[in-house]
Amino acid sequence: MSKVPMTVVGADQLRKELEILKFDRRPKITEAIASARELGDLKENAEYHAAREDQGICEARIRDIEGKLSNAQIIDVQKLENTGRVIFGTTVTILNIDTDAEVTYRIVGDDEADIKQNLISVNSPIARGLIGKSEGDEVSITTPGGLTDYEILSVKYI
Repeated sequence: MSKVPMTVVGADQLRKELEILKFDRRPKITEAIASARELGDLKENAEYHAAREDQGICEARIRDIEGKLSNAQIIDVQKLENTGRVIFGTTVTILNIDTDAEVTYRIVGDDEADIKQNLISVNSPIARGLIGKSEGDEVSITTPGGLTDYEILSVKYI
């Protein structure tokens, strides 16, 4: 499997979630299954079936996180020299030339993306259009809303 880029913050968040799932949620689910078994007939025991379903979801998420972390290429942009070029992990302020709207995005991995926090996936149209460009460049990016022209105002390695 190929390596998947991930920021240091994203990797830390996944590790914390994995720890919670393994050492908090998993034991609670095991207890719930044991308690439900004591209630009798398992065929018609809703608590047992719900706990088993929770167990399946929890174990699937644990496997998913472990897989992502094992294939992660963790990139710490703070340790890289700021060349003014847009790369994975940088924080980019862009200006929509048509509307004069200014917005700041941080380019992150797919799992970390959250547009409400201005974290965009490296695979998003805007990030793909910005990667490799430099501070001061003007770029035309095809977004779901059509072709939009942007100017890169700043690139920060934070």
